[in-house]
Amino acid sequence: MPRHFRAVVFDAVGTLIHAEPSVARVYAEVGQRHGSGQDGATIEARFRTAFRRQEAIDRERNWATSEAREMQRWRDIVAEVFATGDARACFADLYEHFAQPGAWRVAASAGQLIRSMRRRGIIVAMASNFDERLHGIVAGLPEFQELNAVIVSSEVGVRKPGRAFFEAIESRLGMAAGNIAFVGDDPINDGQGAAAAGMTALLLGRDIRELADIETFLPV
Repeated sequence: MPRHFRAVVFDAVGTLIHAEPSVARVYAEVGQRHGSGQDGATIEARFRTAFRRQEAIDRERNWATSEAREMQRWRDIVAEVFATGDARACFADLYEHFAQPGAWRVAASAGQLIRSMRRRGIIVAMASNFDERLHGIVAGLPEFQELNAVIVSSEVGVRKPGRAFFEAIESRLGMAAGNIAFVGDDPINDGQGAAAAGMTALLLGRDIRELADIETFLPV
């Protein structure tokens, strides 16, 4: 692996942050509050189906997005998940819940790793298929206060794995793709997308077992 990275960019959900309680549990609790009798297993299965359907729609759109599109995709996912109950009320509660820093658990060693890389002169950023809520989440989590940049698909106008998303990273950081490592958990969005753009993709579970292992790829 190259050891000349000047920047390391992390995916957000599934890499640096994890929903806690889980998405399925939160959806189930919100659903019960608004008249849905669906159990957690049913909700989780319906969520996965709805999420895949929206990914297919985004692919047909060549990954184009916006703040309005991101809100609509989540509104459509929630409507598909809840076959019974008040889907509009569920959406309002869920959208607000996942905007809160307290809804997310920071991955072990993430804060220490970011501080270590910054001390070594490495630029560190977060880049995610998310919306404007990510800025408030990051601002409320002390582990991320030393990030150099937070790059969000709804503001870029393109979702991963679209090439323009990764070009936006290059532009924001002011350096060529070959100097950037992209760390994520999704083989397509993070792995294939970053590699196609000329970055070095480091996937959790494939290239590294845990975030702390990234330090073995960095200059000494």
